[in-house]
Amino acid sequence: MQEESGIIRQRREKIQALREAGVEPFANNFHPEHRIGELVARFGQSSQAELAAAAETFRVAGRLMLIRQFGKATFFHFQDDSGRLQGYIQRQEVGEAAYALFKRLDLGDIIGLSGHLFRTKTEELTLAVHSFVLLTKAVRPLPEKYHGLSDVELRYRRRYVDLIVNPEVKEVFRTRSRIIRLMREFMEQRGFLEVETPMMQPIPGGAAARPFETYHNVLAMPLYLRIAPELYLKRLLVGGFHRVFEINRNFRNEGISTQHNPEFTMMEFYQAFATFETLMAMTEEMFCWIVSQLFGSSQISYQGREIDFTPPWPRLEMAQSLTEVGGIPAAVVQDRQALVALAQEQGVALRPGEGYGRALAKLFDLHVEPKLFQPTFITGFPVEISPLSRRSRLDPDMADRFELFIAGKEIANGFSELNDPEDQRQRFLNQVAAREAGNEEAHFMDEDFVRALEYGMPPAAGEGIGIDRLVMLLTDSASIRDVIFFPQLRPEGS
Repeated sequence: MQEESGIIRQRREKIQALREAGVEPFANNFHPEHRIGELVARFGQSSQAELAAAAETFRVAGRLMLIRQFGKATFFHFQDDSGRLQGYIQRQEVGEAAYALFKRLDLGDIIGLSGHLFRTKTEELTLAVHSFVLLTKAVRPLPEKYHGLSDVELRYRRRYVDLIVNPEVKEVFRTRSRIIRLMREFMEQRGFLEVETPMMQPIPGGAAARPFETYHNVLAMPLYLRIAPELYLKRLLVGGFHRVFEINRNFRNEGISTQHNPEFTMMEFYQAFATFETLMAMTEEMFCWIVSQLFGSSQISYQGREIDFTPPWPRLEMAQSLTEVGGIPAAVVQDRQALVALAQEQGVALRPGEGYGRALAKLFDLHVEPKLFQPTFITGFPVEISPLSRRSRLDPDMADRFELFIAGKEIANGFSELNDPEDQRQRFLNQVAAREAGNEEAHFMDEDFVRALEYGMPPAAGEGIGIDRLVMLLTDSASIRDVIFFPQLRPEGS
Protein backbone atom coordinates (compact mmCIF):
# COMPACT_ATOMS: atom_id res chain seq x y z
CA MET A 1 0.00 0.00 0.00
CA GLN A 2 2.87 2.40 0.76
CA GLU A 3 4.37 1.80 -2.71
CA GLU A 4 0.98 2.35 -4.32
CA SER A 5 0.46 5.50 -2.30
CA GLY A 6 3.86 6.70 -3.48
CA ILE A 7 2.92 6.08 -7.12
CA ILE A 8 -0.37 7.90 -6.68
CA ARG A 9 1.45 10.81 -5.04
CA GLN A 10 3.89 10.97 -7.94
CA ARG A 11 1.07 11.00 -10.45
CA ARG A 12 -0.74 13.77 -8.62
CA GLU A 13 2.50 15.75 -8.75
CA LYS A 14 2.67 15.09 -12.50
CA ILE A 15 -0.83 16.47 -12.91
CA GLN A 16 0.19 19.66 -11.12
CA ALA A 17 3.37 19.94 -13.19
CA LEU A 18 1.45 19.43 -16.42
CA ARG A 19 -0.96 22.22 -15.55
CA GLU A 20 1.91 24.53 -14.65
CA ALA A 21 3.39 23.75 -18.07
CA GLY A 22 0.11 24.65 -19.78
CA VAL A 23 -0.99 21.07 -20.51
CA GLU A 24 -4.53 20.19 -19.45
CA PRO A 25 -4.43 16.62 -18.02
CA PHE A 26 -8.17 16.12 -18.52
CA ALA A 27 -8.76 17.64 -21.93
CA ASN A 28 -11.81 17.16 -24.13
CA ASN A 29 -10.57 18.66 -27.37
CA PHE A 30 -10.00 15.55 -29.49
CA HIS A 31 -12.66 13.71 -31.46
CA PRO A 32 -11.62 10.31 -32.86
CA GLU A 33 -12.82 9.46 -36.35
CA HIS A 34 -11.83 5.79 -36.30
CA ARG A 35 -11.89 2.83 -33.95
CA ILE A 36 -9.08 0.32 -33.54
CA GLY A 37 -11.29 -2.64 -34.40
CA GLU A 38 -12.27 -0.99 -37.68
CA LEU A 39 -8.64 -0.38 -38.62
CA VAL A 40 -7.64 -3.95 -37.81
CA ALA A 41 -10.57 -5.35 -39.78
CA ARG A 42 -9.84 -3.14 -42.78
CA PHE A 43 -6.04 -3.32 -42.87
CA GLY A 44 -5.21 -6.45 -40.89
CA GLN A 45 -4.22 -8.33 -44.07
CA SER A 46 -2.75 -5.37 -45.97
CA SER A 47 0.93 -5.43 -46.94
CA GLN A 48 3.37 -2.61 -46.24
CA ALA A 49 3.18 -1.58 -49.89
CA GLU A 50 -0.61 -1.41 -49.75
CA LEU A 51 -0.53 0.63 -46.55
CA ALA A 52 1.99 3.05 -48.05
CA ALA A 53 -0.10 3.42 -51.18
CA ALA A 54 -3.22 4.21 -49.14
CA ALA A 55 -1.47 7.19 -47.49
CA GLU A 56 -4.39 7.78 -45.13
CA THR A 57 -4.30 9.61 -41.81
CA PHE A 58 -6.32 8.17 -38.94
CA ARG A 59 -7.55 9.73 -35.73
CA VAL A 60 -8.00 7.26 -32.87
CA ALA A 61 -8.15 7.44 -29.07
CA GLY A 62 -7.34 4.86 -26.44
CA ARG A 63 -5.70 3.88 -23.18
CA LEU A 64 -1.95 3.21 -22.92
CA MET A 65 -1.39 -0.44 -21.98
CA LEU A 66 2.32 -1.00 -22.75
CA ILE A 67 5.26 1.37 -23.30
CA ARG A 68 8.74 0.43 -24.60
CA GLN A 69 11.13 3.36 -24.94
CA PHE A 70 14.23 3.30 -27.15
CA GLY A 71 15.79 6.73 -26.73
CA LYS A 72 14.51 8.79 -29.63
CA ALA A 73 11.60 6.48 -30.39
CA THR A 74 8.93 4.63 -28.43
CA PHE A 75 6.73 1.66 -29.20
CA PHE A 76 3.52 1.37 -27.23
CA HIS A 77 0.21 -0.50 -27.20
CA PHE A 78 -3.08 1.27 -26.71
CA GLN A 79 -6.68 0.05 -26.69
CA ASP A 80 -10.20 1.35 -27.11
CA ASP A 81 -13.48 -0.50 -26.69
CA SER A 82 -13.01 -2.35 -29.98
CA GLY A 83 -9.46 -3.68 -29.72
CA ARG A 84 -5.75 -3.06 -29.23
CA LEU A 85 -3.12 -1.63 -31.61
CA GLN A 86 0.59 -0.91 -31.52
CA GLY A 87 1.77 2.67 -31.86
CA TYR A 88 5.14 4.15 -32.77
CA ILE A 89 6.27 7.68 -31.97
CA GLN A 90 9.53 9.35 -32.99
CA ARG A 91 11.03 12.52 -31.59
CA GLN A 92 11.94 13.81 -35.06
CA GLU A 93 8.33 13.36 -36.20
CA VAL A 94 6.42 15.01 -33.35
CA GLY A 95 9.08 17.42 -32.10
CA GLU A 96 11.20 17.72 -28.96
CA ALA A 97 8.51 19.15 -26.67
CA ALA A 98 5.79 16.70 -27.70
CA TYR A 99 8.13 13.72 -27.40
CA ALA A 100 9.25 14.85 -23.95
CA LEU A 101 5.59 15.03 -22.94
CA PHE A 102 4.93 11.54 -24.28
CA LYS A 103 7.83 10.15 -22.24
CA ARG A 104 6.12 11.51 -19.12
CA LEU A 105 2.93 9.54 -19.77
CA ASP A 106 2.04 6.48 -17.71
CA LEU A 107 0.23 3.22 -18.34
CA GLY A 108 -3.49 3.83 -18.02
CA ASP A 109 -3.38 7.35 -19.48
CA ILE A 110 -5.90 8.01 -22.26
CA ILE A 111 -4.60 9.80 -25.35
CA GLY A 112 -5.80 10.92 -28.76
CA LEU A 113 -3.57 10.07 -31.72
CA SER A 114 -3.26 11.05 -35.34
CA GLY A 115 -1.09 9.09 -37.73
CA HIS A 116 -0.70 6.60 -40.57
CA LEU A 117 -0.47 2.81 -40.58
CA PHE A 118 2.60 0.75 -41.46
CA ARG A 119 4.08 -2.65 -40.72
CA THR A 120 7.15 -3.16 -38.57
CA LYS A 121 9.97 -5.59 -39.39
CA THR A 122 8.01 -8.22 -37.45
CA GLU A 123 4.96 -7.50 -39.65
CA GLU A 124 2.90 -5.99 -36.82
CA LEU A 125 0.28 -3.46 -37.87
CA THR A 126 1.33 -0.18 -36.25
CA LEU A 127 0.19 3.44 -36.09
CA ALA A 128 3.02 5.90 -36.81
CA VAL A 129 2.09 8.95 -34.73
CA HIS A 130 2.07 12.41 -36.31
CA SER A 131 0.60 14.13 -33.28
CA PHE A 132 -1.10 13.29 -29.99
CA VAL A 133 -2.96 14.89 -27.11
CA LEU A 134 -3.30 13.81 -23.48
CA LEU A 135 -7.01 13.36 -22.74
CA THR A 136 -7.09 11.76 -19.28
CA LYS A 137 -4.26 11.38 -16.78
CA ALA A 138 -4.68 8.16 -14.77
CA VAL A 139 -4.02 8.79 -11.09
CA ARG A 140 -4.02 5.14 -10.05
CA PRO A 141 -1.73 2.56 -11.71
CA LEU A 142 -3.04 -0.46 -13.55
CA PRO A 143 -2.24 -3.89 -12.08
CA GLU A 144 1.20 -5.26 -12.98
CA LYS A 145 1.40 -6.82 -16.43
CA TYR A 146 2.32 -10.33 -15.32
CA HIS A 147 0.19 -10.52 -12.21
CA GLY A 148 -2.87 -8.73 -13.51
CA LEU A 149 -6.06 -8.42 -11.53
CA SER A 150 -6.18 -12.02 -10.31
CA ASP A 151 -8.01 -11.67 -6.99
CA VAL A 152 -11.52 -12.82 -7.90
CA GLU A 153 -13.40 -10.70 -5.36
CA LEU A 154 -11.30 -7.66 -6.27
CA ARG A 155 -12.19 -8.22 -9.92
CA TYR A 156 -15.91 -8.12 -9.06
CA ARG A 157 -15.50 -5.18 -6.72
CA ARG A 158 -13.44 -3.14 -9.18
CA ARG A 159 -15.05 -4.29 -12.37
CA TYR A 160 -13.86 -1.14 -14.16
CA VAL A 161 -10.25 -2.31 -13.74
CA ASP A 162 -11.17 -5.90 -14.61
CA LEU A 163 -12.59 -4.69 -17.92
CA ILE A 164 -9.44 -2.69 -18.70
CA VAL A 165 -6.91 -5.46 -18.12
CA ASN A 166 -8.87 -8.62 -18.98
CA PRO A 167 -10.20 -8.33 -22.56
CA GLU A 168 -11.97 -11.71 -22.33
CA VAL A 169 -14.29 -10.25 -19.67
CA LYS A 170 -15.57 -7.70 -22.19
CA GLU A 171 -16.43 -10.54 -24.54
CA VAL A 172 -18.63 -12.14 -21.86
CA PHE A 173 -20.70 -8.99 -21.59
CA ARG A 174 -20.83 -8.47 -25.34
CA THR A 175 -22.21 -12.00 -25.61
CA ARG A 176 -24.69 -11.22 -22.84
CA SER A 177 -25.96 -8.23 -24.79
CA ARG A 178 -26.30 -10.33 -27.93
CA ILE A 179 -28.23 -13.07 -26.08
CA ILE A 180 -30.76 -10.53 -24.80
CA ARG A 181 -31.06 -9.01 -28.26
CA LEU A 182 -31.72 -12.46 -29.75
CA MET A 183 -34.36 -13.17 -27.09
CA ARG A 184 -36.16 -9.96 -27.99
CA GLU A 185 -35.97 -10.80 -31.68
CA PHE A 186 -37.37 -14.28 -31.08
CA MET A 187 -40.32 -12.95 -29.07
CA GLU A 188 -41.14 -10.11 -31.43
CA GLN A 189 -41.13 -12.46 -34.43
CA ARG A 190 -43.91 -14.39 -32.68
CA GLY A 191 -46.12 -11.39 -32.05
CA PHE A 192 -45.17 -10.69 -28.42
CA LEU A 193 -45.26 -7.09 -27.21
CA GLU A 194 -42.47 -5.90 -24.91
CA VAL A 195 -43.90 -4.06 -21.91
CA GLU A 196 -42.78 -2.52 -18.63
CA THR A 197 -44.49 -3.09 -15.29
CA PRO A 198 -43.83 -1.59 -11.83
CA MET A 199 -40.61 -2.41 -10.05
CA MET A 200 -41.89 -0.81 -6.83
CA GLN A 201 -45.06 -2.58 -5.79
CA PRO A 202 -47.49 -2.12 -2.87
CA ILE A 203 -47.90 -5.92 -2.74
CA PRO A 204 -44.99 -8.12 -3.85
CA GLY A 205 -46.14 -11.18 -5.74
CA GLY A 206 -45.41 -13.72 -8.42
CA ALA A 207 -42.94 -15.91 -6.49
CA ALA A 208 -42.19 -17.36 -3.10
CA ALA A 209 -39.44 -15.03 -1.87
CA ARG A 210 -38.68 -12.49 0.81
CA PRO A 211 -38.86 -8.97 -0.70
CA PHE A 212 -36.79 -5.84 -0.13
CA GLU A 213 -38.79 -3.09 1.54
CA THR A 214 -38.75 0.66 0.97
CA TYR A 215 -41.00 3.62 1.78
CA HIS A 216 -42.60 6.39 -0.29
CA ASN A 217 -42.58 9.61 1.72
CA VAL A 218 -45.21 11.60 -0.21
CA LEU A 219 -47.70 8.73 -0.37
CA ALA A 220 -46.79 7.71 3.18
CA MET A 221 -46.87 4.05 2.29
CA PRO A 222 -44.50 1.09 2.30
CA LEU A 223 -43.43 -0.32 -1.05
CA TYR A 224 -41.53 -3.43 -2.09
CA LEU A 225 -39.01 -4.02 -4.82
CA ARG A 226 -40.63 -6.57 -7.05
CA ILE A 227 -39.77 -10.24 -6.75
CA ALA A 228 -41.47 -10.93 -10.11
CA PRO A 229 -43.60 -9.04 -12.67
CA GLU A 230 -46.07 -11.93 -13.00
CA LEU A 231 -49.25 -10.50 -11.50
CA TYR A 232 -48.98 -7.28 -13.48
CA LEU A 233 -48.30 -9.10 -16.74
CA LYS A 234 -51.36 -11.27 -16.15
CA ARG A 235 -53.41 -8.13 -15.55
CA LEU A 236 -52.42 -7.19 -19.11
CA LEU A 237 -53.84 -10.51 -20.32
CA VAL A 238 -57.11 -9.51 -18.67
CA GLY A 239 -56.89 -6.16 -20.43
CA GLY A 240 -56.60 -7.76 -23.84
CA PHE A 241 -52.87 -7.95 -24.56
CA HIS A 242 -52.62 -11.64 -25.36
CA ARG A 243 -48.84 -11.94 -25.91
CA VAL A 244 -46.59 -9.89 -23.66
CA PHE A 245 -43.03 -10.14 -22.37
CA GLU A 246 -40.75 -8.15 -20.11
CA ILE A 247 -36.97 -8.19 -19.64
CA ASN A 248 -36.00 -6.48 -16.43
CA ARG A 249 -34.64 -6.74 -12.92
CA ASN A 250 -36.15 -8.70 -10.05
CA PHE A 251 -35.08 -8.38 -6.42
CA ARG A 252 -35.14 -11.09 -3.77
CA ASN A 253 -33.87 -10.70 -0.23
CA GLU A 254 -32.09 -14.04 -0.10
CA GLY A 255 -28.64 -15.60 0.05
CA ILE A 256 -25.74 -14.97 -2.28
CA SER A 257 -23.96 -17.81 -4.09
CA THR A 258 -22.44 -18.74 -7.43
CA GLN A 259 -26.02 -19.05 -8.74
CA HIS A 260 -27.80 -16.31 -6.76
CA ASN A 261 -27.56 -12.54 -6.72
CA PRO A 262 -30.12 -10.40 -4.83
CA GLU A 263 -30.95 -8.52 -8.04
CA PHE A 264 -31.09 -10.50 -11.24
CA THR A 265 -32.43 -10.28 -14.78
CA MET A 266 -35.30 -12.37 -16.12
CA MET A 267 -37.45 -12.50 -19.17
CA GLU A 268 -41.03 -13.27 -18.22
CA PHE A 269 -43.69 -13.78 -20.87
CA TYR A 270 -47.36 -14.75 -21.12
CA GLN A 271 -49.41 -16.14 -23.99
CA ALA A 272 -53.17 -16.39 -24.00
CA PHE A 273 -54.79 -19.63 -25.19
CA ALA A 274 -51.60 -21.59 -24.55
CA THR A 275 -50.62 -24.31 -22.06
CA PHE A 276 -47.43 -25.18 -20.22
CA GLU A 277 -46.80 -27.79 -22.93
CA THR A 278 -46.96 -25.02 -25.56
CA LEU A 279 -44.24 -23.15 -23.71
CA MET A 280 -42.00 -26.18 -23.29
CA ALA A 281 -41.94 -26.59 -27.07
CA MET A 282 -41.38 -22.85 -27.51
CA THR A 283 -38.50 -22.88 -25.00
CA GLU A 284 -36.78 -25.70 -26.88
CA GLU A 285 -37.13 -23.74 -30.10
CA MET A 286 -35.90 -20.50 -28.54
CA PHE A 287 -32.81 -21.96 -26.88
CA CYS A 288 -31.82 -23.99 -29.95
CA TRP A 289 -32.15 -20.90 -32.16
CA ILE A 290 -30.11 -18.70 -29.81
CA VAL A 291 -27.36 -21.31 -29.52
CA SER A 292 -27.22 -21.79 -33.28
CA GLN A 293 -27.06 -18.01 -33.83
CA LEU A 294 -24.16 -17.70 -31.39
CA PHE A 295 -22.17 -20.81 -32.25
CA GLY A 296 -23.50 -22.18 -35.53
CA SER A 297 -24.22 -25.47 -33.78
CA SER A 298 -26.64 -27.01 -31.30
CA GLN A 299 -23.81 -28.10 -29.02
CA ILE A 300 -21.69 -26.10 -26.59
CA SER A 301 -19.01 -26.84 -24.01
CA TYR A 302 -19.67 -25.85 -20.42
CA GLN A 303 -17.03 -26.34 -17.73
CA GLY A 304 -15.37 -29.10 -19.73
CA ARG A 305 -18.56 -31.01 -20.61
CA GLU A 306 -20.67 -30.98 -23.75
CA ILE A 307 -24.29 -29.81 -23.69
CA ASP A 308 -26.52 -30.77 -26.61
CA PHE A 309 -29.54 -28.53 -27.18
CA THR A 310 -30.98 -30.65 -29.97
CA PRO A 311 -34.70 -31.23 -29.28
CA PRO A 312 -36.70 -32.97 -28.02
CA TRP A 313 -35.43 -32.68 -24.45
CA PRO A 314 -36.22 -35.32 -21.82
CA ARG A 315 -39.29 -34.78 -19.64
CA LEU A 316 -39.54 -36.28 -16.16
CA GLU A 317 -42.14 -35.89 -13.45
CA MET A 318 -40.62 -34.69 -10.19
CA ALA A 319 -41.65 -37.79 -8.21
CA GLN A 320 -40.39 -40.02 -10.99
CA SER A 321 -37.04 -38.21 -11.08
CA LEU A 322 -36.47 -38.80 -7.35
CA THR A 323 -36.38 -42.52 -8.08
CA GLU A 324 -34.82 -42.63 -11.56
CA VAL A 325 -32.17 -39.96 -10.95
CA GLY A 326 -32.08 -39.48 -7.18
CA GLY A 327 -32.14 -43.14 -6.21
CA ILE A 328 -34.95 -42.82 -3.64
CA PRO A 329 -37.17 -45.94 -3.65
CA ALA A 330 -40.52 -45.43 -5.39
CA ALA A 331 -42.34 -46.78 -2.33
CA VAL A 332 -40.89 -43.95 -0.21
CA VAL A 333 -41.70 -41.30 -2.83
CA GLN A 334 -45.32 -42.44 -3.05
CA ASP A 335 -45.76 -42.59 0.74
CA ARG A 336 -46.40 -39.02 1.86
CA GLN A 337 -45.47 -39.57 5.50
CA ALA A 338 -42.36 -41.57 4.62
CA LEU A 339 -41.15 -38.89 2.21
CA VAL A 340 -41.70 -36.09 4.73
CA ALA A 341 -39.82 -38.12 7.35
CA LEU A 342 -36.93 -38.72 4.92
CA ALA A 343 -36.75 -35.02 4.09
CA GLN A 344 -36.59 -34.07 7.76
CA GLU A 345 -33.90 -36.69 8.37
CA GLN A 346 -31.85 -35.03 5.65
CA GLY A 347 -32.14 -31.57 7.16
CA VAL A 348 -35.14 -30.14 5.31
CA ALA A 349 -36.93 -27.67 7.57
CA LEU A 350 -40.63 -27.59 6.81
CA ARG A 351 -42.07 -24.15 7.37
CA PRO A 352 -45.66 -23.41 8.44
CA GLY A 353 -48.18 -24.62 5.87
CA GLU A 354 -45.67 -26.93 4.19
CA GLY A 355 -45.73 -30.70 3.96
CA TYR A 356 -45.36 -33.32 1.23
CA GLY A 357 -44.97 -30.78 -1.60
CA ARG A 358 -42.13 -28.95 0.08
CA ALA A 359 -40.46 -32.24 1.06
CA LEU A 360 -40.71 -33.47 -2.53
CA ALA A 361 -39.20 -30.26 -3.92
CA LYS A 362 -36.35 -30.05 -1.40
CA LEU A 363 -35.35 -33.69 -1.89
CA PHE A 364 -35.38 -32.96 -5.62
CA ASP A 365 -33.02 -30.03 -5.00
CA LEU A 366 -30.67 -32.27 -3.03
CA HIS A 367 -30.66 -35.47 -5.07
CA VAL A 368 -31.76 -34.67 -8.62
CA GLU A 369 -31.08 -31.08 -9.67
CA PRO A 370 -27.25 -31.29 -9.54
CA LYS A 371 -27.34 -34.36 -11.82
CA LEU A 372 -29.43 -32.82 -14.61
CA PHE A 373 -26.66 -31.68 -16.94
CA GLN A 374 -28.36 -32.03 -20.32
CA PRO A 375 -31.49 -29.87 -20.92
CA THR A 376 -34.32 -31.56 -19.01
CA PHE A 377 -37.90 -30.53 -18.26
CA ILE A 378 -39.25 -31.48 -14.84
CA THR A 379 -43.05 -31.58 -14.51
CA GLY A 380 -45.49 -32.80 -11.87
CA PHE A 381 -45.09 -30.00 -9.31
CA PRO A 382 -47.37 -30.10 -6.25
CA VAL A 383 -50.00 -27.36 -6.05
CA GLU A 384 -48.76 -26.73 -2.50
CA ILE A 385 -45.63 -25.06 -3.91
CA SER A 386 -47.35 -23.62 -7.00
CA PRO A 387 -49.86 -21.05 -5.70
CA LEU A 388 -50.39 -19.37 -9.09
CA SER A 389 -50.54 -22.46 -11.33
CA ARG A 390 -53.54 -24.20 -12.86
CA ARG A 391 -54.38 -27.58 -11.32
CA SER A 392 -53.83 -30.68 -13.42
CA ARG A 393 -57.04 -32.24 -14.73
CA LEU A 394 -55.54 -35.68 -14.06
CA ASP A 395 -54.48 -34.97 -10.46
CA PRO A 396 -55.87 -31.90 -8.66
CA ASP A 397 -53.01 -32.01 -6.14
CA MET A 398 -50.54 -31.41 -8.96
CA ALA A 399 -50.02 -28.30 -11.11
CA ASP A 400 -49.61 -27.97 -14.87
CA ARG A 401 -46.09 -26.67 -14.37
CA PHE A 402 -42.53 -27.29 -15.54
CA GLU A 403 -39.02 -26.19 -14.73
CA LEU A 404 -36.06 -26.43 -17.11
CA PHE A 405 -32.71 -27.59 -15.78
CA ILE A 406 -29.36 -27.41 -17.59
CA ALA A 407 -25.92 -28.07 -16.10
CA GLY A 408 -27.47 -28.59 -12.67
CA LYS A 409 -29.15 -25.16 -12.70
CA GLU A 410 -32.78 -24.10 -12.88
CA ILE A 411 -32.96 -21.97 -16.02
CA ALA A 412 -36.71 -21.51 -16.56
CA ASN A 413 -40.02 -21.96 -14.75
CA GLY A 414 -43.40 -22.01 -16.48
CA PHE A 415 -46.97 -23.14 -16.03
CA SER A 416 -50.52 -22.99 -17.25
CA GLU A 417 -52.02 -20.05 -15.42
CA LEU A 418 -54.71 -20.27 -12.78
CA ASN A 419 -57.60 -18.08 -13.91
CA ASP A 420 -60.33 -19.24 -11.50
CA PRO A 421 -60.70 -16.27 -9.10
CA GLU A 422 -62.19 -18.32 -6.24
CA ASP A 423 -59.45 -20.94 -6.41
CA GLN A 424 -56.87 -18.13 -6.54
CA ARG A 425 -58.38 -16.36 -3.53
CA GLN A 426 -58.33 -19.55 -1.48
CA ARG A 427 -54.70 -20.22 -2.37
CA PHE A 428 -53.79 -16.68 -1.38
CA LEU A 429 -55.57 -17.22 1.95
CA ASN A 430 -53.58 -20.40 2.49
CA GLN A 431 -50.41 -18.44 1.81
CA VAL A 432 -51.48 -15.69 4.22
CA ALA A 433 -52.02 -18.29 6.94
CA ALA A 434 -48.55 -19.67 6.30
CA ARG A 435 -47.06 -16.16 6.46
CA GLU A 436 -48.84 -15.39 9.73
CA ALA A 437 -47.43 -18.65 11.09
CA GLY A 438 -43.90 -17.48 10.31
CA ASN A 439 -43.17 -18.33 6.66
CA GLU A 440 -41.61 -15.06 5.40
CA GLU A 441 -41.53 -16.31 1.80
CA ALA A 442 -45.25 -17.08 1.58
CA HIS A 443 -47.30 -15.05 -0.89
CA PHE A 444 -49.19 -11.90 0.14
CA MET A 445 -52.93 -11.56 -0.42
CA ASP A 446 -53.56 -9.44 -3.53
CA GLU A 447 -57.26 -8.58 -3.69
CA ASP A 448 -56.84 -6.41 -6.77
CA PHE A 449 -55.34 -9.33 -8.70
CA VAL A 450 -58.29 -11.51 -7.70
CA ARG A 451 -60.60 -8.70 -8.82
CA ALA A 452 -58.80 -8.63 -12.17
CA LEU A 453 -59.41 -12.37 -12.56
CA GLU A 454 -63.07 -11.79 -11.82
CA TYR A 455 -63.26 -9.70 -15.01
CA GLY A 456 -62.06 -12.81 -16.84
CA MET A 457 -58.52 -13.76 -17.83
CA PRO A 458 -58.26 -15.96 -20.92
CA PRO A 459 -56.70 -19.38 -20.43
CA ALA A 460 -52.97 -18.80 -20.72
CA ALA A 461 -49.48 -19.98 -19.91
CA GLY A 462 -46.51 -18.02 -18.66
CA GLU A 463 -42.81 -18.53 -18.14
CA GLY A 464 -39.78 -16.88 -16.57
CA ILE A 465 -36.26 -17.43 -17.92
CA GLY A 466 -33.23 -16.56 -15.80
CA ILE A 467 -31.08 -14.55 -18.18
CA ASP A 468 -28.03 -14.44 -15.89
CA ARG A 469 -27.92 -18.24 -15.66
CA LEU A 470 -28.49 -18.62 -19.39
CA VAL A 471 -25.57 -16.26 -20.01
CA MET A 472 -23.46 -18.35 -17.61
CA LEU A 473 -24.11 -21.40 -19.78
CA LEU A 474 -23.45 -19.71 -23.09
CA THR A 475 -20.24 -17.98 -21.95
CA ASP A 476 -18.86 -20.96 -20.00
CA SER A 477 -18.92 -18.95 -16.76
CA ALA A 478 -18.84 -20.81 -13.44
CA SER A 479 -20.35 -18.04 -11.29
CA ILE A 480 -23.28 -15.67 -11.75
CA ARG A 481 -20.93 -12.90 -10.63
CA ASP A 482 -18.94 -13.41 -13.83
CA VAL A 483 -21.92 -12.33 -15.96
CA ILE A 484 -23.20 -9.38 -13.89
CA PHE A 485 -21.23 -6.16 -14.27
CA PHE A 486 -21.55 -5.19 -10.62
CA PRO A 487 -22.63 -8.14 -8.45
CA GLN A 488 -23.67 -7.57 -4.86
CA LEU A 489 -20.77 -8.07 -2.41
CA ARG A 490 -20.19 -7.71 1.29
CA PRO A 491 -18.88 -4.30 2.38
CA GLU A 492 -15.21 -3.89 1.55
CA GLY A 493 -13.00 -5.02 4.41
CA SER A 494 -15.77 -6.89 6.26
